[in-house]
Amino acid sequence: MAARRDLSNPLPRRGLAAALTTLLLSTATAATDGIPDPLPGTAPGDVERGRAIVANRQLGLCLLCHSGPIPEEPFQGNLAPDLTGAGERSTAAQLRLRIVDPGRINPATIMPAYYKTEGLSHVAPQYRGKTILTAQQVEDVVAYLQTLRTLFAQPPQPTPPAGPSKEKP
Repeated sequence: MAARRDLSNPLPRRGLAAALTTLLLSTATAATDGIPDPLPGTAPGDVERGRAIVANRQLGLCLLCHSGPIPEEPFQGNLAPDLTGAGERSTAAQLRLRIVDPGRINPATIMPAYYKTEGLSHVAPQYRGKTILTAQQVEDVVAYLQTLRTLFAQPPQPTPPAGPSKEKP
């Protein structure tokens, strides 16, 4: 006989972030491979704030494992894919899911879930029930990564000066 579930309170002992994450992840199917809509309650992502989060070694810690086009930050990681070209390789929806809960794409990943509070292990007591990034910060990082569209950036080549031909008639 199946256990009875109390339906009077569908979100017992769960925070708003956990409820939103559950809702968002339920819309991320294998077919879409992402979270199609911006996280609830957010403004459009800000590219500069997103870049600052990616570069920040106290908040995002992205450059601990990834490298990217942030030349002022030395000692970038090589454990994870280079962020250069992320906007070409992935859609905003795919990037959003990979930041919110990368374990949905790769259960063996070492990348932390930046906007998830449930189903985690090895979380220090003071961090339980808290997300690493806010919903707005996730959207800011997505906005920045979407700008990284040149996988193999080549400097522009100078145009040869136009002038008289050196060929003899």
